[in-house]
Amino acid sequence: MNASSFRSATIAVLALVGLGGVFGSGCSGQGERVLGEAPGLTSVTLMEARVSRNADGVTVSGIMIEKCPEAGCWFVLKDSTGRMKVDTKMAGFVVVEVPLNRTVTAKGQVVTNGSEVVFSATGIRY
Repeated sequence: MNASSFRSATIAVLALVGLGGVFGSGCSGQGERVLGEAPGLTSVTLMEARVSRNADGVTVSGIMIEKCPEAGCWFVLKDSTGRMKVDTKMAGFVVVEVPLNRTVTAKGQVVTNGSEVVFSATGIRY
């Protein structure tokens, strides 16, 4: 193989490797996104959040099993200890684009709305 052929082969290999990096990393669409205020890295269970009296709020994590079909202003989060409705209206973001059955981490506070216990989110990561 002469120098010109070697150079052409090297350029072709580098181009393929570069394309593999572009297409290989972006196909799944699984990049992490944050809406609102970024949640902390350490979370508590939904059961622990229900009894938390932390004025600064808590971080919870679970699977989004249901969401508002019209505006995306609330969703239901499920973990091993139960389920809880998560309200996003006050935080000013919606979850229309967040797919169901996705792991979601939320930051906020548990509030009582009449007889319903709701997690009022200030932000989520998914």
